[in-house]
Amino acid sequence: MALNFFDQFMSPTYLGIPLIALALTLPWILFPTPSSRWLNSRLLTLQSWFINRFTYQLLMPLNTGGHKWATIFASLMLFLISLNMLGLLPYTFTPTTQLSMNMGFAVPLWMATVLIGMRNQPTAALGHLLPEGTPAPLIPVLIIIETISLFIRPLALGVRLTANLTAGHLLIQLIATAAFVLLPLMPTVAILTGTVLFLLTILEVAVAMIQAYVFVLLLSLYLQENV
Repeated sequence: MALNFFDQFMSPTYLGIPLIALALTLPWILFPTPSSRWLNSRLLTLQSWFINRFTYQLLMPLNTGGHKWATIFASLMLFLISLNMLGLLPYTFTPTTQLSMNMGFAVPLWMATVLIGMRNQPTAALGHLLPEGTPAPLIPVLIIIETISLFIRPLALGVRLTANLTAGHLLIQLIATAAFVLLPLMPTVAILTGTVLFLLTILEVAVAMIQAYVFVLLLSLYLQENV
């Protein structure tokens, strides 16, 4: 049977039942439960420190009205990092390689930021569609361009996350397959290929964390324009 490198991105099923719901709920089970004790475990302390630092860096440019989104952004960040990191384990499925799921995250949150801007400051929100000092003949063209760029934002969010994770998984599988094939033929080249695979795996761990951070960071920038 021919090997298809894209089979790893198919949604897993068992007896005809899709298992993507299990893949989405499993990361929440792995998070430690906060306690009310003065002294927590090292894992809880590390988790609290990470959430505090991330929330501080993310919400520092925003005004007080944007701080209401702290819980949503922190939860989304932890959720995406967990999904991306668990997807690097062997024989696992990465839900964030599905464009439909990433768009399901991006579109509602982007729409919420736009609606907040339209409700709180409609003049400023609509003013982003026309830069100040635009010549009169260019006004219709610029309004169309800015409107298109506004509606492309959620698509760019979803495609960026999907493309980076998909490309990384494909590279890992290609290099691992090459190392396995070259092992009996050219052991030295196979060892070098395995070293490249190890370095690429470390890079993918960094990419999994950075892409989750970039996804939430861009959402916070969209929110900053509308609060």
